[in-house]
Amino acid sequence: MIWNREIEQAGRGQIRELQLERLKWAVSRAYDSVPFYRKKFDEIGLKPSHIVSLEDIRKIPFTTKDDLRDNYPYGLLAVPMSQIVRVHASSGTTGKPIVAGYTRDDLDNWSECIARLVTMTGGCSDDVAQIAFGYGLFTGGFGLHYGLEKVGAAVVPISSGNSEMQLMLMRDFGATLFVSTPSYILYLSEFAEESGVKKSDIKLRIGMFGGEGHTPEMRAEIEKRWGIVATENYGLTEVMGPGVSGECTEFCGMHVNEDHFLAEIVDPGTLEPLGEGEQGEMVLTTLSKEGMPMLRYRTKDITFMDYAPCRCGRTTARMHKVLGRTDDMLIIRGVNVFPSQIESVLVGMPRIGPHYQIVVSRKGYMDAMEIQVELADASLLESYRELEKLEKAVHDRLKAVLRLESKVKLVEPKTLARYTGKAKRVTDLRNA
Repeated sequence: MIWNREIEQAGRGQIRELQLERLKWAVSRAYDSVPFYRKKFDEIGLKPSHIVSLEDIRKIPFTTKDDLRDNYPYGLLAVPMSQIVRVHASSGTTGKPIVAGYTRDDLDNWSECIARLVTMTGGCSDDVAQIAFGYGLFTGGFGLHYGLEKVGAAVVPISSGNSEMQLMLMRDFGATLFVSTPSYILYLSEFAEESGVKKSDIKLRIGMFGGEGHTPEMRAEIEKRWGIVATENYGLTEVMGPGVSGECTEFCGMHVNEDHFLAEIVDPGTLEPLGEGEQGEMVLTTLSKEGMPMLRYRTKDITFMDYAPCRCGRTTARMHKVLGRTDDMLIIRGVNVFPSQIESVLVGMPRIGPHYQIVVSRKGYMDAMEIQVELADASLLESYRELEKLEKAVHDRLKAVLRLESKVKLVEPKTLARYTGKAKRVTDLRNA
């Protein structure tokens, strides 16, 4: 099923024509209404009239997270506050949060984008959708909420946490679609097992997961534990929230809502554009955002694009699952390491659980990395030989993938932290 055939099955030429028309509008709006962008353009002698092709987007300076922080809270708005009907913000790890403002049309477009993603997963008006994302400044809860309502699903806005109630309502309300981070649904499966809740008690059939990436191995683990179709969706507060892209059930990339976002891939070092299939940093430009247009925003997410039509019938471009972030990438003794590489090795390995922690430290002048992994069964701790054998197997597989020596520490089940929101997998002690 396809929600909006006019755009989701448009020809490449039609899509590019619409993108160019909307890019010109977005650039003019930013230049005329946002002093920050006018100053950036004027400094290099760029005018909106200079944008006559999609390739001309390369003339526009990049926007970064620091630019949003420097203009906190409302410095990048293109409309007066009287036209802003919603304000969201990212949690932010340091300093002030990243703020986003939305007009009524922005919220309508947001709901449209989510409705497409819901339909891609097989979601429909018959579904009871339980949302375990936080409701508040975070875009996840409200973002999915209104898109699911647009499709006609019955929304259960339980928000995050309170796992006992999550399971009770999931069972009693007959939830068929669940929204959360992938790490939380895994934790919830453990909690369900401990609470005596059986898979047969639950009607779930679809999971829409976001807020953090998950590897194919983690998807397989989620699907095995819950008996559902697990999909991933992508977005970020700076350009809208969830709804930038999402997976269909062919699982060959996340379809980008190209009438609302123009995606580029650039080399994170040189910032030069890369071609289809080449891995680099995702840069996004909003094409319809009224409240806070965003031009060439550097997401720091590493991925690549595929413009071929999908087997599902959609023609919109697909972005690969995010392979890592330029700011999350660990450099260990000169080797680039992404947490997703480690996860792909660990999840699904026999006798270990899906929970892990990466601890980076410095011994003398050398970086050291320890990977703590939970055992699936505590009885293994009774056999030193079996424990040593499993530890070596994990170590050797990690070394083969990372091309790096690391220490593996197997720990008792349920001893590593669990998260209702984004999982924090890395503890870097090098500058502690």
